Amino acid sequence: MKNISDKAKAFYLVVLILFISTFGLFWLDYIGMINMGKYLTVFKSGPPSVVTVEGDEPSLIALEEFEKEKENLRERIEGLDKREALLAEREKEIEAEKEKLEEVKKGLELEQKKFVSEKKKYSGYHVNVKKLAGKISNMPPEESVKIMIKWEEPLIIDVLRQMDADALEAGRASITAYLITLMPKDKASRIMYLMTQL
Repeated sequence: MKNISDKAKAFYLVVLILFISTFGLFWLDYIGMINMGKYLTVFKSGPPSVVTVEGDEPSLIALEEFEKEKENLRERIEGLDKREALLAEREKEIEAEKEKLEEVKKGLELEQKKFVSEKKKYSGYHVNVKKLAGKISNMPPEESVKIMIKWEEPLIIDVLRQMDADALEAGRASITAYLITLMPKDKASRIMYLMTQL
């Protein structure tokens, strides 16, 4: 060992340093900390690979896939926007239909109230006609005619018809024809005409 000169020692030391450095570079490339392939392209023959061309990050294939995904996403967003617009329009139509139904419902409720009111009114009117027919039947004909000619014509006709119905129910002759003859001629003819029409 003593025979080894200082020059030889220096040479072995340089070789060892080069070996460790080379091994270290390959190890760093292996674990991905550096890209040795990028620096060794000088020694490679032929055109560079499309995938590993410098300045092409990410690769063209990845860019194409990204563009396709972007286009798909854009189409989906457009589809969703259209659906949202259709739903908004449908909601407006439903609201309009709902308002119409509410109006119809209010109209029906009003008609029902009117019908109930008219029914009550008619029921009360019918009771009054029956009472008047009974009173007129029990009065002297001349007196009853004096009262009746002051009434409106529809009331006179209803009372006379009620008197006919009461007489028929009781099984006796009605005096309505006689009462009409006691009325003034123009009134009598008008009442007789209306009785045939109404």
